[in-house]
Amino acid sequence: MDIDLATAWEIVSDALPDRDAIVQGDRRLTYRAFEETAARFATAIELAGVEEGGKVALYLYNSPEYMLGEFGAFKHRAIPVNVNYRYLDDELAYLLDNSDAEVLVFHRSLGDRVGRVRDRLSNLRLLVEVDDSAHAGGTQLDGVIPFDELVASHAPQARKTRSGRDISMTYTGGTTGMPKGVMSRQGAYVDGIYRASAQLLDLPAAPAAPDEIATLVQQLQTSGRGVAMPCCPLMHATGLGICAIPTLLRGGTLVLLEQRTFDPHEVWTQVERERVAVIVIVGDAFARPMLRALEERQRDGRPYDTSSITDLISAGTIWSAEVKDALATHLSARLIDMLGSTEGGIYAVSSANRAAHVATARFSLSMGARVLTEDGSDVVPGSGEQGLIASPSNAIGYFKDPEKSARTFREIDGQSYVLTGDWATVELDGSITLLGRGSNCINSGGEKVFPEEVEEAVKRHPDVDDCLVVGMPDERFGQRVVAVVGAATVRRPTEDELREWLRPSLAHYKIPRSFIVLDAVRRAPNGKADYGWAREEASARHV
Repeated sequence: MDIDLATAWEIVSDALPDRDAIVQGDRRLTYRAFEETAARFATAIELAGVEEGGKVALYLYNSPEYMLGEFGAFKHRAIPVNVNYRYLDDELAYLLDNSDAEVLVFHRSLGDRVGRVRDRLSNLRLLVEVDDSAHAGGTQLDGVIPFDELVASHAPQARKTRSGRDISMTYTGGTTGMPKGVMSRQGAYVDGIYRASAQLLDLPAAPAAPDEIATLVQQLQTSGRGVAMPCCPLMHATGLGICAIPTLLRGGTLVLLEQRTFDPHEVWTQVERERVAVIVIVGDAFARPMLRALEERQRDGRPYDTSSITDLISAGTIWSAEVKDALATHLSARLIDMLGSTEGGIYAVSSANRAAHVATARFSLSMGARVLTEDGSDVVPGSGEQGLIASPSNAIGYFKDPEKSARTFREIDGQSYVLTGDWATVELDGSITLLGRGSNCINSGGEKVFPEEVEEAVKRHPDVDDCLVVGMPDERFGQRVVAVVGAATVRRPTEDELREWLRPSLAHYKIPRSFIVLDAVRRAPNGKADYGWAREEASARHV
């Protein structure tokens, strides 16, 4: 379909004006309010001098204002930019400068950082503050406009003609260098979401034209799958692109958690309160504490009501089979594991439930995805050869980085592909086993060691809760394998115990030379590995 996000959301809002679009605690925003407030925001940025194609940066925790900023920017044919709320001064200044941001919407509790960098950013013409002082404190900066006052003081912008060729842009997490803005055409993205939704929700067909969207969302009101909750931040592609945007395109209700540190009991409480059908997480970092919370309440004789859940979806990092199987004993839902990237979308999927076990890191490739050898040929199934996953991509490149774009986005057999950086082997049945991200690969004495494989083996130890594996400089081998381990119990496993545990499952060169056992492993708010922190821990201990 030749349709952009804002036009699709306008169609949905017209079809379901009184349905709740966004819920967070006691705040409830209907689709009518969602559309009207976004239109007022669009007028405000237009009158501030932002032209079509201008950038609107969102430096926010999860909140209704995040999605209002997205919708309002798209309405004006501007481009919203995601900003990691953990960024400090230099990182914040870099991203705002690199993206050419003209508007910055931020939570008051983050205002001290904004205040220190604002004079370094000549492009900024409008600073908009979302008051979260009741939640996190903070002092209002001079020269900023409160979000509520901004939208209240402007009339809604008249609807305009847009195009599916309009750009959206998502900044990567910067795990393999500085964050990069991935540019995509909105039409292909919206069409892909509707096609995937039709398959996920067992619909007869996806809408083929804009005038079919209203019919689709009306049908979905009786599906029982309309309420979705991201447990991860909207500032990352998993929370926004896999949960928030698709939910609102389908006319569903987006439930946002209130706490800013992950509380699994809040998750299950909201499931009961809002009858949540779809939960989106990022691997074991979310799934393990959610499992423990279910087990805790069951032991207390007060089990949570999870009967509304139809799908528990994970993306962004490995979700171990052991945790999936344990969750399946508490849930009747599908447990869907997605492998994807900002650049390449979702390129492999696995699905498990009580009756269907799926091995860790085993996936089925999405249509068109391939595993290629270093010379560009397809890996032969069952050969054991390692290859790089190539995914068909709607992305058109990185913002301001043509050289990196040329290396990452390739034309293969006349089709545009993105080389994802993920390595895998192809099994005889055509499924793949994910090995890990090539940029994290450790070269120890000429042998490739993928951290993810070692981490999963370590995490199977009963006294281990989490693990990150890094390569540290070594005079003899180039790099040595080091594991930073988070203990699951008061009793910490010893290095010898962990080595003995790993011997039956890992080749000797993959077994870490050193183990650093701590109370907990630090991860990013979206659950992804913080390998920089793990290296710092290893370096501080001279291992």
